[in-house]
Amino acid sequence: KQWYQRRVAITAGKDVESQLWVTEFAKFLKKSGKLSLPKWHDIAKTATFKELPPQDQDWYYIRAAALLRRVYLRQGVGCGALRKIYGGRINRGSAPSHHKPASASVIRTALRGLEEMKLITKHPDGGRMITTAGRRDADRIASQVMSSRS
Repeated sequence: KQWYQRRVAITAGKDVESQLWVTEFAKFLKKSGKLSLPKWHDIAKTATFKELPPQDQDWYYIRAAALLRRVYLRQGVGCGALRKIYGGRINRGSAPSHHKPASASVIRTALRGLEEMKLITKHPDGGRMITTAGRRDADRIASQVMSSRS
């Protein structure tokens, strides 16, 4: 076939199930060793309404991968919006439940770590945006996930 007759299926981060992509990208982040864990990662809760810290040892890598996917899907998203996305319902006993935002420190340090890895950068209008290297890595992981599922 000629080069213009070949059809190549390009897999983007949007084409893959989010849970599969996030777990694979978290493995990539852990294996690369470039994302430094904060000293408090083993005792920190992800939000004030949580009773216990996460039980998974790799929760920080998973959260960083999930944050990268959110930035990938929506450029210019900031820490406040991500706090709202990852927030949840607080149990107030017999009083009605309310929404509480997630921990800003966890989100902020994960975003800074991704910035140090040159996967995301600050958006000119505020928030964060994905870099070309970040998009390349995200699409590469997405194609690996798609090929492993077939």
